Amino acid sequence: MAIDRLANPGPLGFGGFATTLMTLSLSMMGFRGVENQTIFISNLCFLAGVGLLISAQWEMIKGNTFAYTVLAAFGLYYGGYGVLLAPSLGVIESYGGKTAEYYNAFAFYQLVWCILNFLFLLASLPTNVPNIVVYAALELCYIFNCTAHFMKADGRVELGEEITKMAGAFGFISATAGFYLLAHGLCQDTCPFDIPLFETKCFFRRRRFGCEGVCEDAQVLADQDTGSGSV
Repeated sequence: MAIDRLANPGPLGFGGFATTLMTLSLSMMGFRGVENQTIFISNLCFLAGVGLLISAQWEMIKGNTFAYTVLAAFGLYYGGYGVLLAPSLGVIESYGGKTAEYYNAFAFYQLVWCILNFLFLLASLPTNVPNIVVYAALELCYIFNCTAHFMKADGRVELGEEITKMAGAFGFISATAGFYLLAHGLCQDTCPFDIPLFETKCFFRRRRFGCEGVCEDAQVLADQDTGSGSV
């Protein structure tokens, strides 16, 4: 089977990412009083965990290194996050409950992912606006979530809760951008109209190579990378 005849794996990746992050973000904001995230384990482990890993393998076959790296990384991240929430594993209980040590450990967990996601954000700049919004908003979500857990570890629980809501708000924005990219991928395949992505490739190609007229093949590049670099 020719590579150009393979289905676009991007929409599945966007769908798994956006759906899972949206539910987590609503919980982080305390929407309608929901704070316990245990019910989201199914989304974390299967829709996001397995779904993103499946999408990643097809991106690898298509030769999209950035998309493969991002999808595989976030697929494993969400799967692992679901494992942390599983009551039967007793992760929280191993710290003696939600102690200062637990909050600090979770903050470290978020901090490292904040660093990794920042690299993804840099790599996404020459793609398109919605893709950049995904990583930029997610970066702020990680920063605020990490800060919130450090605050709770220091005994400033109320401040930590407020910062957690801010993290949830940025997670919501990131998920919304993910749904936009999902809609683009689906409409490109089935609808007579297209949803614009507002490509940024031209600007970065011009600055890097110092040439004019490089936007002529932007649409071709966009068609090749529609699902690339996505989570």
